Amino acid sequence: MAPPNAEPVMPVVEAESKKIDLKQLAREKGRYLVYPETKYPEIEEFEHHDPGHRADPKKASLYDNAEKIFDLTPAIGTEIHGIQLSRLTDQQKDDLALMVAERGVVFFRKQDIDVHQAVDLGKHYGPLHPTFGVPSPDLPFVHVLYYDTSMKKRDFDYRRGWHTDVSYEKHTPGLTMLKLDTIPSCGGDTLWCSGTALYDRLSPQMQRVVEGLEAVHSGQDQVDEAIRLGRTVRRDSYTAVHPLVRTHPVTGRNALFVQPRYTRSIVGLDQDESDCILNSLFNHIISGYDIQVRFKWEEDSVAVWDNRVTIHNPIFDYFGVGKRHGFRITSLAERPFLGKHTKTKSKGKLRENEDPCKFN
Repeated sequence: MAPPNAEPVMPVVEAESKKIDLKQLAREKGRYLVYPETKYPEIEEFEHHDPGHRADPKKASLYDNAEKIFDLTPAIGTEIHGIQLSRLTDQQKDDLALMVAERGVVFFRKQDIDVHQAVDLGKHYGPLHPTFGVPSPDLPFVHVLYYDTSMKKRDFDYRRGWHTDVSYEKHTPGLTMLKLDTIPSCGGDTLWCSGTALYDRLSPQMQRVVEGLEAVHSGQDQVDEAIRLGRTVRRDSYTAVHPLVRTHPVTGRNALFVQPRYTRSIVGLDQDESDCILNSLFNHIISGYDIQVRFKWEEDSVAVWDNRVTIHNPIFDYFGVGKRHGFRITSLAERPFLGKHTKTKSKGKLRENEDPCKFN
């Protein structure tokens, strides 16, 4: 079965990329990224067909073949043992999409998937999002993470560290896959928070307030950094307007869709009003300890998460301790939308005074 989202909305790399072992490259060369001067066209509108719609609600292709599947917290995070992402069947790929939508983030350990296989897997879930620092010009969709002891220790604002990937795109990411193949002796964990639980925890009155609002998301900071370093700004557009609450097209659940990194202001409000609401929602994210999961990486671990229903935060506490290296593949999904008929976990049914609506 062909991937459901194979039609490209980004420039296609014509030549087949030469096989690259990124783990070995990092060990031999250290920071090996290149920064081509390629300019990308704007992302075109496309219809996203989420593979989760084809999934088995019981996800039997995963449960029947895994050695073990267990939840890390009640609200978010599931770990799967005994399945290799490099050898998923089409049914397993679809079932994984549903599991990630429901659980926010799914973790795998001892994975042999390489960067080329990861690119192919990412295409199953949507058109891939390009990045600016890449392993080679023919791998424009591979975002590399590399930090070592030569990096200067900086003070990070972990409040602003919470984010969803490139939310300033008109078509925001769905699934993201991150593999770390080199880790420090300690530190370097990553946090994820459940956007659906964040929404469910708002009072009914506050839910009605935020459901009527839209916010501006901006990648200006990344543009400024590229200019400061003398690198090419790949596209002319780096802002978008999205609803503060979005509905997942497969589960039908609402999720809070704001975060400190890229959400700048609320449309139609003055700055004081906007800051008041956004800071309240940001604090809601930061203080949600029981709806967060903190993952301790091992070498060759992989995290697969749904950006539509999660917010994440990497912890940079390992500078001076050791090297951390890996790569990330990000698939684009639909434009964020707020459905008229939505489900909430807390009530276990459709919200009052709304007609039934089938999402699957």
